[in-house]
Amino acid sequence: MAATDIARQVGEGCRTVPLAGHVGFDSLPDQLVNKSVSQGFCFNILCVGETGLGKSTLMDTLFNTKFEGEPATHTQPGVQLRSNTYDLQESNVGLKLTIVSTVGFGDQINKEDSYKPIVEFIDAQFEAYLQEELKIRRVLHIYHDSRIHACLYFIAPTGHSLKSLDLVTMKKLDSKVNIIPIIAKSDAISKSELTKFKIKITSELVSNGVQIYQFPTDDELVAEINGTMNAHLPFAVIGSTEELKIGNKMMKARQYPWGTVQVENEAHCDFVKLREMLIRINMEDLREQTHSRHYELYRRCKLEEMGFKDTDPDSKPFSLQETYEAKRNEFLGELQKKEEEMRQMFVQRVKEKEAELKEAEKELHEKFDRLKKLHQDEKKKLEDKKKSLDDEMNAFKQRKTAAELLQSQGSQAGGAQTLKRDKEKKKTREEKSVSDGTCTTPGKHPVVPCALVVCAV
Repeated sequence: MAATDIARQVGEGCRTVPLAGHVGFDSLPDQLVNKSVSQGFCFNILCVGETGLGKSTLMDTLFNTKFEGEPATHTQPGVQLRSNTYDLQESNVGLKLTIVSTVGFGDQINKEDSYKPIVEFIDAQFEAYLQEELKIRRVLHIYHDSRIHACLYFIAPTGHSLKSLDLVTMKKLDSKVNIIPIIAKSDAISKSELTKFKIKITSELVSNGVQIYQFPTDDELVAEINGTMNAHLPFAVIGSTEELKIGNKMMKARQYPWGTVQVENEAHCDFVKLREMLIRINMEDLREQTHSRHYELYRRCKLEEMGFKDTDPDSKPFSLQETYEAKRNEFLGELQKKEEEMRQMFVQRVKEKEAELKEAEKELHEKFDRLKKLHQDEKKKLEDKKKSLDDEMNAFKQRKTAAELLQSQGSQAGGAQTLKRDKEKKKTREEKSVSDGTCTTPGKHPVVPCALVVCAV
């Protein structure tokens, strides 16, 4: 039998029996209170609004203290969320208060995506809590819950209507956080204008389908006051940390040339109403709504995205184990399918790569053969040119040899004739010298006296 069936039968078979005497479990509320007080509480507030609407001042006024923080400028390139956590103590109750402010909201020329950083921040806190829940070893009792419990949306006191930026942002946030709209610096407009402005804001919120936080009326103890306060939304508030002496008391107020505006005077503003509703009466309901409504919606959507379901296709209860097994089998099937697809794709790519390589190899062989043939042709041409040059050189050498031979023969013939002429000339000179009785060539002829020569002749 399934555990869900057993639990259903136990619930159906429950019956009321009287007690014969005092047992003691009526002290459970006291035990719960003592345990909660010892552990302390946490409360997280998100302040959304344009720069200069007094968000930091209102927080200081609400908790009657001075929170540390740097003033924001109008020169931010985008919307940034600045989170600060403080430990507060009132009587014996400790409160870990986290204040998140939107720095640079509404300061850009293009405000189309101004809401996105806020939505991402809220989802990030939900995701962190969900991850802690899904751990095997959870420490939720000491985990610092950073989920936003209340969003104070500051509306500029224009006196006309809501800005498009305000409507778009609140529409994006209403399913993720408890929105409490407030008119900041409400002393900037008159009483009649303020009344009309509240009616106009409420009408625009309803017509645009923006769901703001409604104070609960199901508890008889607070049903009447919460019902009355729901009619006063949005609250018109004024913040001030300056104390002025009014009568015999020091009160938080703002001093103007025309008079004094008292922060805690309900005839001047709704600050006291906001403080009572936000802190004294409905703080725990805001925490509960965050967990049971907004976080559960995020958790359900997230788990459905992951494939978890409460029922099977036949609308029968589906346990977490069965869901896990079904999801695991589905995942393994998808993994095997993807693995097969990847294998086929790998084989196909290998084949394609092989075909490309073969084609490239074929092209390379063709190119090599082409280059080889071209090389052979060039080599043959060069050899033919070389042979032609060798033939020309041999012919040239033969012509040169013949010319040298002819030249040498001509030189020899010319030398013989010259020698012959020289001899003849020499003989003629000798003969002449002999006839003259002189000898120009000593040693060649014997010296004969001239008289003897004459006689001989």
